[in-house]
Amino acid sequence: MKNWTHTDRIIAPSLLAADFGRVAEETTRAINSGADWMHLDVMDGHFVDNISFGPAIIQAIHETNDVFLDVHLMITRPDHFLPRFIAAGSDLITVHVEPEADHDVSRTLKAIREAGVKAGLAFNPATPFSAVEPYLEEIDLLLAMTVVPGFGGQSFMPEVMPKIEAAVKAREEKGLSFHIQVDGGIGAETGPIATAAGANVLVAGSSTFCAPDMAAAITQLRE
Repeated sequence: MKNWTHTDRIIAPSLLAADFGRVAEETTRAINSGADWMHLDVMDGHFVDNISFGPAIIQAIHETNDVFLDVHLMITRPDHFLPRFIAAGSDLITVHVEPEADHDVSRTLKAIREAGVKAGLAFNPATPFSAVEPYLEEIDLLLAMTVVPGFGGQSFMPEVMPKIEAAVKAREEKGLSFHIQVDGGIGAETGPIATAAGANVLVAGSSTFCAPDMAAAITQLRE
């Protein structure tokens, strides 16, 4: 599997926007359309006000498709559930920094990386960059939410861009190489705004899976 760097433009369609009755086929369609990663949003009804899916879906995708699985845990106590998501075949697991996630962030990130999985840290639009800054040396990816997490189809929040710029600056100053990912309202118009700020991983749900031509939509995002 390719070893991506933070200088690569990575397109990660979000399964949340796919046809849940055809998960494996939808993943194949995304790969054939040019997707680099599959973004899998796990929601527990506690940390966010929605429930999506768990390790079984991730395992099903892992067993039916050869693609990098980017798993975003929008859940309480991710440390408790971590072994299940590792066993399911996750390639990267992102957890949240907010106190509501109820875990020792450093310890969870360490456990992810010790399992041979890439570690990501996410923060919500209302959470300041200072909340994630202490952990930058412990991560492979920083996810800046560009909508309030929980539901697909929301509008992009441009006010998050200064936090992405701050992350780029901190990465350079510390000599680090983590990816910067954006998730929420990403499409042909908003993708360039996010990449101009410094994001290199674009999570796109509705704008890819619901596009008339998924391959054209992904190509447009990449360019």
